[in-house]
Amino acid sequence: MSTFRLGRLVGTPASERGGELVAEPTYRALGELGWLDQVAVAEIDPAISDTLATRDAYGLSDDQLANCVVVGGRREGDQRFAACVVLASTRADVNGTVRRRLDVRKASFLGREEAVERTSMEYGGITAFGLPTEWLVLVDRQVADAELVVVGSGVRRSKLLVPGRLLAELPAAEVIDGLGL
Repeated sequence: MSTFRLGRLVGTPASERGGELVAEPTYRALGELGWLDQVAVAEIDPAISDTLATRDAYGLSDDQLANCVVVGGRREGDQRFAACVVLASTRADVNGTVRRRLDVRKASFLGREEAVERTSMEYGGITAFGLPTEWLVLVDRQVADAELVVVGSGVRRSKLLVPGRLLAELPAAEVIDGLGL
């Protein structure tokens, strides 16, 4: 059994435990992409799933954690969605970069209920892996260039340890300089 380590967070390949520890759409997407051995999953206490708690519990830096936020907007009656992946040391430029990329007048974070319903993932664990295929996945260049980052798994009881390049290689991904401010 191989392990992945970042700070004090230790994970095993998703091929070994992912089916029991990650959201179903996340596991399915990783399998379809052939990445189950390149991404690790680490079981955690759901009470420390929030970014700051995970950082503190596992001795991580904000540059080792990436947040995935989901955003939506409308244009001429057409609703458009994007997932934005940025380092925890930054925040997604929703009102500038994201709004322009979605080509909408106003972009907003999805509310808890809508985010859960549209992603089939737990709030606080939403990840870029396994999102609806019509969504954009906007990845900050700093995330794409990271050797390894910690991201959500689709559930609050685990985290994924992912090479940043895999986030950039997602089918709907666009790497954007300065997405995170």
